[in-house]
Amino acid sequence: MSRVAIVTGGSRGIGAAISIALKEAGYSVAANYAGNDEAAARFKDETGIPVYKWSVADYDACVEGIKQVEADLGPVDVLVNNAGITRDGMFHKMTKENWDAVINTNLSGLFNMTHPVWTGMRDRKFGRIINISSINGQKGQAGQVNYSAAKAGDLGFTKALAQEGARAGITVNAICPGYIGTEMVRAIDEEVLKTRILPHIPVGRLGEPEEIARCVVFLASDDSGFITGSTISANGGQYFA
Repeated sequence: MSRVAIVTGGSRGIGAAISIALKEAGYSVAANYAGNDEAAARFKDETGIPVYKWSVADYDACVEGIKQVEADLGPVDVLVNNAGITRDGMFHKMTKENWDAVINTNLSGLFNMTHPVWTGMRDRKFGRIINISSINGQKGQAGQVNYSAAKAGDLGFTKALAQEGARAGITVNAICPGYIGTEMVRAIDEEVLKTRILPHIPVGRLGEPEEIARCVVFLASDDSGFITGSTISANGGQYFA
């Protein structure tokens, strides 16, 4: 029986690439999404991967959503905490609502999703938690105090929980993507990409979602069992942590 993986934010962008790569590697994948029903339905039709709608910012919704996935597919072996939002703005203009929205999704979402699967992983003596952080959680970014704080928190979460899971056969790792060629990034003005973003990436190009997905597949595998509490920086040499 194939192992079961949940990918939050798993029907678009990096999350979609991760869902597809895990399916191709033999996992039974559930792709969570929060709001875009049309995109999720299209993704399901194109890939055959089942989709499940709930907000990772809502603990009770996560508990119920995970119960449904486990009823449909089986106990969760791999959790990829990929869901994230941005509410950018300079700090002096940032609202409490925009701070809370980002923290609740990008940081508290890790607790909300991981806590309900943790006991089962401990009981079965196997688990893979993979948290998608960001280069901006490592170096910070003006106009993203909320996002950078949440993504830096993801790394602290990863390092602490890895120590708790190690003897139970559970690894907890993080990936920090740099600028990845998702629909959102490719929508940036071409001149801005050429003059303000690409010059700061030593390899001279955007990353591809599939490159992040390959990191996830490795960290989800048995081959990565001696790696825990680690961060993979996938940013084309833009920042060395």
